[in-house]
Amino acid sequence: MNHQEEQKKVPWYLFPFWLIWKLVIFILEITGRLMGAILGLVFIVVGVILSATVIGAIIGIPLIIFGLLLTIRALF
Repeated sequence: MNHQEEQKKVPWYLFPFWLIWKLVIFILEITGRLMGAILGLVFIVVGVILSATVIGAIIGIPLIIFGLLLTIRALF
């Protein structure tokens, strides 16, 4: 089997989620699991604080989701 056959194609509608997941994995490889979990919790707290305002929710909600993904990936 060559390298091209091992790679799975990602459907176009799942590509943004796949890209975010790859970013989370990249951050964890660089920082390590403990730092990744701490960084994820910080993102969640900052996202909740930003979500207190309507304008901040535009940035806060994706930040919460990203922090949650980072924390889950660091723990498991």
